[in-house]
Amino acid sequence: MKFNEVMHLSFYTDQLDVMRDFYENKLGLKAKIIMRYEAYIGQTSRGAWAKRAETNPKDIAYIFIELAPGQYLELFPKADGQGEYIEPNTHLGYSHFALMVDDIFEAREELVQAGVEIDIEPNKGQSETWQMWIHDPDGNKFEIMQYTEKSLQHHGNIEEDKERYGQ
Repeated sequence: MKFNEVMHLSFYTDQLDVMRDFYENKLGLKAKIIMRYEAYIGQTSRGAWAKRAETNPKDIAYIFIELAPGQYLELFPKADGQGEYIEPNTHLGYSHFALMVDDIFEAREELVQAGVEIDIEPNKGQSETWQMWIHDPDGNKFEIMQYTEKSLQHHGNIEEDKERYGQ
């Protein structure tokens, strides 16, 4: 099996309009798909979505925001009975995602001008790749990254690790 790319990341939110504003108006991304519950009218196999289609057909079921060609962030409105948000890094599972840019310092300036708070300023990580950290309105952390000629993501370090640890 060969995977080609990450197609999408998906998040539930209880502030869909605020999240959409952040990704579209602060980060400059665009919604590519806005699916409303009416698309599920008569599809009883879709359970709660089909019921919602009957009661609130014009409500948004999900939005796909394009991060890069063919790669998306999918936002769902909070589902009935869904638990509250859990602070990042307080549980196993999701940690963060990363978006690549050509110029991290230019990206930083654009983010600041758009009113985005920079959590960690641009710095070069141990993998020789530039990184900076921000978060969306729900607190989902993510990195903005820029490769360098020395980035381990391009060159790897498995052979060096084998030599160092005798594996």
